Amino acid sequence: MVKFDIKKYNEELEALFVRFPSVQNVPFGDAYKPGLERMLMFDDLLGNPSRSFRSIHIAGTNGKGSVSNMLASVCAGEGLRTGLYTSPHILDFRERMRIAEPYGNAEMVPKEWVYKFILNHKNDFERLQLSFFEITTGMALKWFADMGVDIAVIETGLGGRLDSTNIITPILSIVTTIGLDHCAMLGNTLGEIAGEKAGIFKKGVPALVGEAVPETERVFIQKAEELGISLTFAENMPFWKGSKKILRTMDLQGEYQKANLRTVEAALGIIGINPSERVAQSIIHTAQRMDFHGRWEKLCDHPLTICDIGHNPQALSHNFSQLAEMGREMIIVYAVMADKDLDSILPLMPREAKYIFATPTTKRALPSSKILEKALAYGLPSENLFDGGTVADAVTMAQNMASNSDNTVIYIGGSTFAVAEAVRLYQNVII
Repeated sequence: MVKFDIKKYNEELEALFVRFPSVQNVPFGDAYKPGLERMLMFDDLLGNPSRSFRSIHIAGTNGKGSVSNMLASVCAGEGLRTGLYTSPHILDFRERMRIAEPYGNAEMVPKEWVYKFILNHKNDFERLQLSFFEITTGMALKWFADMGVDIAVIETGLGGRLDSTNIITPILSIVTTIGLDHCAMLGNTLGEIAGEKAGIFKKGVPALVGEAVPETERVFIQKAEELGISLTFAENMPFWKGSKKILRTMDLQGEYQKANLRTVEAALGIIGINPSERVAQSIIHTAQRMDFHGRWEKLCDHPLTICDIGHNPQALSHNFSQLAEMGREMIIVYAVMADKDLDSILPLMPREAKYIFATPTTKRALPSSKILEKALAYGLPSENLFDGGTVADAVTMAQNMASNSDNTVIYIGGSTFAVAEAVRLYQNVII
């Protein structure tokens, strides 16, 4: 019997992040191990938990986290013990794997279970040379199997075809949207990236795509025809009656959730869950039921402070547009990872906003001073640009700058790391 020790738990967890690097700590190229061979061996060693429950598999450039959480909330609301595996985490590593009991709220995997799993399989991690994501995927699948979930919603980490999660055979495969992100690993065109995402399609399993453009649509259709499976494009499907009320009242208030909701409704139709007031309420209370952070999340009312983990041009275009439409003075606390396409993001930034650039605590971050240099070189008004330093200092600067709190909105984004630090600050009332 393994005796739980919180200090040793923290040490073992930290060792996982260091010895088996997560992309939350190091560049993708140093942490990403494409291929399924190691994951298949690990799953076999664990007793093939991937075959123990029904699942829904979700890939995509943007929206997959929101779609995953909405679907999991609905499944739990329909009386199913529901597992949810997502990444990255915002506050606690254990956010990556959650279970919602029938009609109940989600709970993270217990620390004691994680600790025991790590101790029992440390030698396997080394012997199989597993990546951090392979370890956490195996951990989630094993916990879901041990807990006897009825269904699990599984989100890919990166891509799809070679992603560690692609060992499952789901009842539905979903690709939300396609954008140019992680090009070094997935391809330099939308078509190439779509091919990687469509790699989660499987024979005998219906497929659903949220949104497509001609370049990606051809790829999805060809892949579905090769496998002989049905393919649905959610953007061609009508919204359910009552969807306007859901969008108006749901606790995920980003404008981009409209497309995500249509994908969720199409998915539910495919798996046989019909519209009802109970389903609507499950979607409306997704963030509350699943303890879901970082998607147009309100952190404070005075001044209104919103955070969102959207970080690529596709996501930020939606977010900056929604900010501008609010008609308030905008103060944007912005951070970016060094491997992101800042040159494509700068043209999207509202010129009338004030920007406080920040450096999250990760080696992957582009220093705030470098962001400032690039913003000045691009031609954003110099009087609106500030080097905030750390995320905490940048947020404090933003609050002090919001002289008229009733007519100002502070937006914190550009990086999951910046959002994670900001959420912690506001939850602990440090600021």
